[in-house]
Amino acid sequence: MTQVVITGLIIPFIGTAAGSACVFILRNELKLSVNRALTGFAAGVMVAASIWSLIVPAIDQACDKGRFAFLPAFIGFWMGILFLLLLDHIIPHLHVGIDQVEGPKRNLPRIAMLVLAVTLHNIPEGMAVGVVYAGLMTGSANITAGGALALALGIAIQNFPEGAIISMPLYAEGKSKPKSFWLGVLSGAVEPVFGGLTVVLAGLVIPAMPYLLSFAAGAMLYVVVEELIPEMSAGEHSNIGVVSFAIGFSLMMALDVALG
Repeated sequence: MTQVVITGLIIPFIGTAAGSACVFILRNELKLSVNRALTGFAAGVMVAASIWSLIVPAIDQACDKGRFAFLPAFIGFWMGILFLLLLDHIIPHLHVGIDQVEGPKRNLPRIAMLVLAVTLHNIPEGMAVGVVYAGLMTGSANITAGGALALALGIAIQNFPEGAIISMPLYAEGKSKPKSFWLGVLSGAVEPVFGGLTVVLAGLVIPAMPYLLSFAAGAMLYVVVEELIPEMSAGEHSNIGVVSFAIGFSLMMALDVALG
């Protein structure tokens, strides 16, 4: 089981590393259609995972509260939303140009701000994977191995363009390809670290699991609505993002139910 958990925590990090490696094989940024498809698919997986792998198990765990079984999920969900709102006050939105950032944050170099933005946004995603694998490991929640794996893969797919977002501009501004690659990779290193910490803490505080599960759901849905949906709909009108979202959602739903 430990090996399964470690593998699950590393998968999102691999997505970031693979995206960063685009600096070695691409001359220009990812095509808009490819970025839309990847973003839409990841958004669908994350929405489905938020429901079946996080919110539903959180409510099931609180069934002893009767008609108030929703309360831990409700509280944890809003904690996740507010946590991401706080992050977005500290760092710029990923889909907002760095030149549009106002206040003291403008004093930081453009690339440093971009690396900081991606790195900090990876923290709640790492926590989401960690809490799901904590539930799987402790058996304290109705988490399936397939659902946990699908969530990790969905976040890895989302991290792929984020890795490229860092490494390719760094190279364009004069950094060497290896250095650009490693800086992109390092931006994703916080995910397995915070995921591992979440697994340890959740295992020690099992009664808090419903709150942690729904916290992760709130954080992920915030990322989907604030970051992924605008990206999958950006530019000229196209249905590829919506179709990819539907594919990701239905695949995650099928995996979670079929392997449950």
